[in-house]
Amino acid sequence: MRNNFTPEQLADPQMAQAAGAVRTCVHCGICTASCPTYVLLGDERDGPRGRIVQMQKMLEPGGTVSAQTVHHIDRCLSCLNCRSACPSAVDYQRLVDMARIHVEKHYRRPLIDRLLRWAIANVMTRPKLVALGLLAAPFGTWLPGRLGAMARAGAAARPSRIASVSPVIDKPVQRIALMGGCVQAAMAPQIDEAVARVLARRGIELMPLEGAGCCGALPHHLGRDEDARQWAKRAIQAYEAGRYDGVLISATGCSAHLKDYAHLFLGDVAWEMRARAFAAASVDFLEIASPLKQTQTVLPLARVSALEGEMLVAGPRASEGRGGEHLRVAYHPACSMTNSLRLGGLGEKLLAASGFTLVPFAESHLCCGSAGSYSILQPELSGQLRDRKLAHLAAAEPDLVVAGNIGCLQQLGGGVPVLHLAQLLDWAEGGPITLPAAVEMARKSR
Repeated sequence: MRNNFTPEQLADPQMAQAAGAVRTCVHCGICTASCPTYVLLGDERDGPRGRIVQMQKMLEPGGTVSAQTVHHIDRCLSCLNCRSACPSAVDYQRLVDMARIHVEKHYRRPLIDRLLRWAIANVMTRPKLVALGLLAAPFGTWLPGRLGAMARAGAAARPSRIASVSPVIDKPVQRIALMGGCVQAAMAPQIDEAVARVLARRGIELMPLEGAGCCGALPHHLGRDEDARQWAKRAIQAYEAGRYDGVLISATGCSAHLKDYAHLFLGDVAWEMRARAFAAASVDFLEIASPLKQTQTVLPLARVSALEGEMLVAGPRASEGRGGEHLRVAYHPACSMTNSLRLGGLGEKLLAASGFTLVPFAESHLCCGSAGSYSILQPELSGQLRDRKLAHLAAAEPDLVVAGNIGCLQQLGGGVPVLHLAQLLDWAEGGPITLPAAVEMARKSR
């Protein structure tokens, strides 16, 4: 596409990448069929091609930030299905990120919008505040619109009561720093406990990354670039202060953001190289959770877990685990895993190698509607995408649904039994995870 970006604008490395995305687009329209909002609404302005035109007009000299343009940009999930489908390799992510930063700086939203976005950026990024919010959430479920959606999401969450000590490994092959993150740390700390046990069986010891907090993905997707950089700096400094073989966060949305840290600091002499080194050290759970061989001996673990009043000690051999037990599993590939991390297929291979029966379902590539804070900011569209996904999952009749992202688990929970991939692997390998009652009934009936 032709554009009118000025040399002064293109001197900004981030704007130059956004302009490159505009220039690369040939308006073929192949992306539209992969865009969840276009599939739902059939509106060109709510598809990638239409949004690119609107963002270009807004960002070029003389462009205005109209309420209509903001409306259609806000409806974008940033699932990046369009980027994966594009034959011209348009880097849509760089353009929509820049557009959101521009909107944040040059558009004054209504008061209720500003307050809601402030709360997402300043409350949801802090686990202690999220935990306090969970206690008050049931009292706010009567609120209308987006405030009610935020309260209902909190009320539906069930923080874990599991308290465990991380496995201690004799002669670990790797020591990986674990970032607890924010929302998951408050809503589902049991996920990281399962991750630690699964990786310990593979000789990998997880060590808490002290001093790090939120990865910064939530404020980043709100266009609050300075907030995102501050969280990134905390994580980078915490990592540099220790001696690790890598850094891990177990939510794929956060993992994708860690690997993109360098983009936050393009042109920053003091931080760009440090961010690149951190991103290079970042690993996703799927990249290191290789299948256990049936004859593989698990490294000795010294781990005591309080679960339903029982004292449990980790088992000695992979072959003594439960295996897949012929459970019918629908694997929901998070958009961040498929389109950002580009690890499509690894989750399915890992589950198949563990003995599970994988159940295909329609439109598995479309976003479930969670998309970070999207379910709060766009509850109507998010709900439609959730209902569409749940209908396809129900038609496939799985025993349970597995995903690798906390947002997806919260979004789909309640409609079908859901678990994080690490939790199901931990169960299959003899860990203390208890399957949902409906899944246990299905398993025992076979």
